Amino acid sequence: MHKKSLAAWVAILGMVLVVGACQKGEAEATWQVIEPGLSYVDSTVGDGPVVKLGDYVTVHYTGWIWENETKGNQFDSSVERGDPITFPVGRSMVIEGWEKGLPGIAVGGKRTLLIEHTMAYGERGHPPVIPPSATLIFDIEIIDIPSVEIEVLEPGSGPVAELGDQVSVHYTGFLWENGAKGKEFDSSRRVNRPYTFTLGAGMVIPGWDSAIEGMKVGQKANLIIPSAMAYGKSGSGATIPPDATLLFEVEIMDIESK
Repeated sequence: MHKKSLAAWVAILGMVLVVGACQKGEAEATWQVIEPGLSYVDSTVGDGPVVKLGDYVTVHYTGWIWENETKGNQFDSSVERGDPITFPVGRSMVIEGWEKGLPGIAVGGKRTLLIEHTMAYGERGHPPVIPPSATLIFDIEIIDIPSVEIEVLEPGSGPVAELGDQVSVHYTGFLWENGAKGKEFDSSRRVNRPYTFTLGAGMVIPGWDSAIEGMKVGQKANLIIPSAMAYGKSGSGATIPPDATLLFEVEIMDIESK
């Protein structure tokens, strides 16, 4: 939401700020302070599930530099690319202002976050687009809280996979088409070598990080992963088309040091 004047910036948790809108005809907006350095105003209240810590969320956003108490240079926009992003809330995959500013928004909701540099990119900024010690303003829309459908085939009896573990997994991947298994596109079993990765480190698609956490060594399962938690609008090469839902048959083979 565009603004042209900021009446006061009060760094006290719970204090309400009132600012004028920068566009004629826009009503005054009431800013709520989440904590010093982070405020928000909701332009649309969603009616879907509510974002909480640990959720994967799909959002559209546009970000600007906050200069002279108004929106300055725009530095990024998923809206203009036509490609929302998906990430887990509360796992340091995004800036702190987002981590603390998104919980509580319902799907369909739109929120503007005003974030001081201490909860954004700090004193160094993010050259060349974000200068040092920059305060940022984001318009954010919650598109979805996607999740993986898990069908347990065998429960397993070994150690439990936790964030940070080195996990070895045998898998076979298929396209999921019209509610059924489609074409196979990859398999570790072809080369008889499980795939090993650090759980929660972003080394695999979000659907794997989400679903494999909590599984046990020896467990076998089918994972139906929506596009937003797989390869999204881009797909992957010639094997995975854009917006593809995927099916993975997985078996947890080992968890290093457990």
